[in-house]
Amino acid sequence: MKLSCFKAYDIRGQLGEQLNEAVAYRIGRAFAEHLEAKEVVVGADIRLTSEPLKLALSAGLIDGGAAVTDLGMTGTEEIYFATSYLNQSGGIQVTASHNPIDYNGLKLVREGSRPISGDTGLDKVKSLAESYDEQDVAVSLAAYAKKQMQGEFAKGQGLVNKQALFATDRYHNQSVLEAYTEHMLGYIDPGQLKPLKLVVNAGNGAAGHAIDAIEKALHGKGVKIEFIKVNHQGDGTFPNGIPNPLLPECRHQTREAVIGHQADMGIAWDGDFDRCFLFDEQGDFIEGYYIVGLLAQAFLTKNPGAAVIFDPRVYWNTEDVILNAGGRPVMSKTGHAFIKERMRKEDAVYGGEMSAHHYFRDFAYCDSGMIPWLLVAELLSNSGKPLSQLVSERIAAFPSSGEINRIVDDADATLARILKTYQPLANRRDNTDGIGLEFDNWRFNLRKSNTEPVIRLNVETRADKALLQQKTTELLQLIDSK
Repeated sequence: MKLSCFKAYDIRGQLGEQLNEAVAYRIGRAFAEHLEAKEVVVGADIRLTSEPLKLALSAGLIDGGAAVTDLGMTGTEEIYFATSYLNQSGGIQVTASHNPIDYNGLKLVREGSRPISGDTGLDKVKSLAESYDEQDVAVSLAAYAKKQMQGEFAKGQGLVNKQALFATDRYHNQSVLEAYTEHMLGYIDPGQLKPLKLVVNAGNGAAGHAIDAIEKALHGKGVKIEFIKVNHQGDGTFPNGIPNPLLPECRHQTREAVIGHQADMGIAWDGDFDRCFLFDEQGDFIEGYYIVGLLAQAFLTKNPGAAVIFDPRVYWNTEDVILNAGGRPVMSKTGHAFIKERMRKEDAVYGGEMSAHHYFRDFAYCDSGMIPWLLVAELLSNSGKPLSQLVSERIAAFPSSGEINRIVDDADATLARILKTYQPLANRRDNTDGIGLEFDNWRFNLRKSNTEPVIRLNVETRADKALLQQKTTELLQLIDSK
């Protein structure tokens, strides 16, 4: 059979034909066989279908020759942590992150929490998973099956009997939450944290238990931080909508809580909490681009001369911060597999993308949604400045448009039209990811989506908001013209 749920860097698909328990079984078995995995750690987010998919995945891993350590309900970064901490052959998180409720997916890493993408083994896992005989898969799954009533999978009650997994003696549950929490706090000096009031919005996703564990650990160290919890309890029906603070319509609850409680900062996460989004003390959302600069400065203060990785969509502010802090700026193609690979090559202490993915050398070069806000809380404590002041100076120095998406009939023709107009006037062209053209006092990056007829535009200037507005409008008009 052909599997359409495999993407360039992970696995995502609509529930039913694209992704179901039989497909999860195939993927688990193929993963174990391809990696010749001895031990694999698994976890799942809060979605109702994540637990049954994880159990079917575990059955496949066991039949592929691996022992399975199940962490239970987790965020993706807990799998990254556990894969390295427990010295596993690999790790798999069942999650659809911020995708619609009728989707789910899997994120896979190999030993050392190294990513698996199309050119580093994911294509081979796909081919192997597709090769299994359908009847053989059905018979194999039946060995783990419980009586199933129609519609139970959608309600979170799937095919695989957990007791049948335990009976193999190759499946067990374990928690690494205490060790994970200790590692998170290792990025800061808790003794430096001043009394702060923080709004934390888990979005009814997977972040709540990690927040609680960090809160308990901080209070145990005498840190006087008050956590105001919004949508804290995990709920796979997502009564307040899919958690995705990148969308403006998903920000109002965090903003209102910050203002209403006069908090020092607001923090919101996506469903599997590998990304966090920050709000200043006025309730204003801070673009991820400027958080990259803040974190770069924080790391370079402790690691002078280190390399910092950033993506090419907008980078003037980040580059300026790195150079002024005595660091080494290194540009990488957008995407977690590219960033992680370049970080290893450069031994970079930190890497950041404007999309709110932040990567850390001491976290196996993986991304985390908990480390960033801890570092910013420490920065607030040490600087004595409100968050709005810390970022407003940088926003004024390097204003940016934010990423603007446009649906187009022909992405290649649109790119060609933009190039014909602007390249003759440019001082420099960069092809790291899409097209980047630089002029005396402004620049832009234009990329096409790999999966849909969409063009993504980012514009930035040097301390000139009027020029930013003018050039953004100008480019969008040309993009929208036929």
